[in-house]
Amino acid sequence: MAGPPQRILAIGLDSVPPSLLFDRFLPLMPNVQRLLARSSYGTLRSTDPPITVPAWAVMFSGMDPGTLGLYGFRHRRPGSYFDQYLPTSRTPLEPMIWERLSRAGRRVCVIGMPPGYPPPRVNGVYISDFLTPPSATDFVFPAGFTDEVQRLADGYEFDVAFRADDRERIGDALPRLTRKHFAVARALWARETWDFFGLHEIAPDRLHHTFWKYFDQDHPRYEPNARFREFVDSYYRTLDHEIGALLELVPRDVRVLLLSDHGSQAMAGGFAINDWLIAKGYLVLRGARPPPATPLEKASIDWPRTRVWGAGGYYARLFYNLRGREADGALEPADAPALASELRTELAKVRRPDGALLGAEVRAPREIYRAVRGDAPDLMAYFGGIAWRSVGTLGYDSWFLAENDTGPDDAVHSFEGIYSISTPERGAGSRGPEQSILDIGPTLLELAGIDPPANMQGRVIHHFR
Repeated sequence: MAGPPQRILAIGLDSVPPSLLFDRFLPLMPNVQRLLARSSYGTLRSTDPPITVPAWAVMFSGMDPGTLGLYGFRHRRPGSYFDQYLPTSRTPLEPMIWERLSRAGRRVCVIGMPPGYPPPRVNGVYISDFLTPPSATDFVFPAGFTDEVQRLADGYEFDVAFRADDRERIGDALPRLTRKHFAVARALWARETWDFFGLHEIAPDRLHHTFWKYFDQDHPRYEPNARFREFVDSYYRTLDHEIGALLELVPRDVRVLLLSDHGSQAMAGGFAINDWLIAKGYLVLRGARPPPATPLEKASIDWPRTRVWGAGGYYARLFYNLRGREADGALEPADAPALASELRTELAKVRRPDGALLGAEVRAPREIYRAVRGDAPDLMAYFGGIAWRSVGTLGYDSWFLAENDTGPDDAVHSFEGIYSISTPERGAGSRGPEQSILDIGPTLLELAGIDPPANMQGRVIHHFR
């Protein structure tokens, strides 16, 4: 049974792994050091797939992606070949904890938790996330707070354009973005005694994508650059300062959680999934191979002879061309299980240019989720422990690319995120066991004095008490 309700502050740092926050950059972060000294902390195993969307929704619902119907940044519309849509705050099919708390009459304030546009109606304030359209003016609930948010931030910003060559611009923009978000957070925190307060910061993810190869000597394309390395050190100092300034306003009896949705790691390169499918006869073109970096939708595909195609990203979303589902379906539904088995076997044989196995893993949503709702891919393929991105464009001379086909990129995601949960006792800091991202939602509800519903897939973390 849940105990007396406690106030909660949850600070979400996108894409931060234990190796950076608890080790490499911790000496630069005295405020985080003090927080960890009164917290139980450790590795938070991310969801499958470890992507911002759906990972934050999994964290704050206690439900897996299949149950939520949320599989990534882009979903394919049923029956189409290339018609995709971005998820919104209305896409998850289960409630987030701020919705549950609002229904229970608790006051909540949430800043930027994805997917967060349009901002959900809560018993409090909600500012939408980095997926907010650039021209949107309806990004705050209630709408009457919009002008105040703009004033507090001196012009609110959601994100920075990354995967670009102008790294100086990105390096200058990231600390500004974080300072704006935390300025708004401090002002809103001081407005009233919130029962739950959540803040998401996207800048660490952008930092890692842009600058990883400049601080990691094990990166396959490591490049010494003192200026860019200093951008990284300086950003983590800024982040620590902003966290510390917020914590100065927070009473000791508030439970403070520091969380990340997944980690980051050096990007090994890209695997051209559609070129591989073409070479193996699963995807068939009409005529000659197109030039390199051709989007699949611009290639001449012989759909009546194509059984499967793929999409790029952190993992390969593989789609069957099913008869009766797609307009020119070539695969009998009864043959799909055999094709899945064949794809697993053939991808497992793929070797990298250095001769080592790529380490491809193919998973079916129905095998890894409690339910499969919404618009799921038919199969999900990870390459090299997700260190190799899936490249969706085609026409390359090799299946392996050194770079991302969507722009400059130094890092990909990993399954190792972080959690830190403050404890009431002074000097009670300790490194705890690995936890599942599914466990955060029910733990937060119990801290709030509400028994988690029986259908939540996560379990309450008890060791931090």
